[in-house]
Amino acid sequence: MVALGMILVATLSTSLPVAAQTVPPPTTPAAPPPTTPSTQQPGPSTVPAPVVPPTPLTARTFTAPTGIVFHAVRPERVVDFETVVGYLQSAFEKSTDPQVRAQAKGWRVFKATEPGPNGTVLYAFLLDPAVPGADYALGPILSDAYPDQIEQIWKLYQGALAGPGSQTLLNLTPVQPPPLPTSGTAPTATQPSGTPAQPSTPAAPPGTPQ
Repeated sequence: MVALGMILVATLSTSLPVAAQTVPPPTTPAAPPPTTPSTQQPGPSTVPAPVVPPTPLTARTFTAPTGIVFHAVRPERVVDFETVVGYLQSAFEKSTDPQVRAQAKGWRVFKATEPGPNGTVLYAFLLDPAVPGADYALGPILSDAYPDQIEQIWKLYQGALAGPGSQTLLNLTPVQPPPLPTSGTAPTATQPSGTPAQPSTPAAPPGTPQ
């Protein structure tokens, strides 16, 4: 019996390490991967909007010797509009740009006595002569003279206008009348191009039944 017990003990002592190697280790929760700062760029909605100056009107250039720009102004904001005109005239005096100074020589501002459409007040910028190819937009001229005040000046200008379509630009060309008819020749109406002239019907003598 003693020998049999020793054999069992020896058998168990040699088989236990083998059994221990085949038993899988207890599972432990995997540690979460270390968090790293995200390198993704923030979306457009998270980026603050840049501060930009007010957008001036598009370039105004004239192709004719004379130009005119009409402004329909709200009647309760005429003082604001005329204040902007004062800034514009002061900008002309301060400018050292030869082109701006040339524009100023022919730039005159008028106010209509008669009311404009829908009770507005009409102002006219008469540009005579107009400098060919020069930009007559107010924004660049005012920005050069008043870079620190342009935002407030531009708010006055836009707030005074009656709304979309309140500005009208016209190129004016001098009229060259055609030669007058010779003496004794009665003027006749010009026929539209491509339309044959209608034969004239002689007038009936007096007393003739019609």
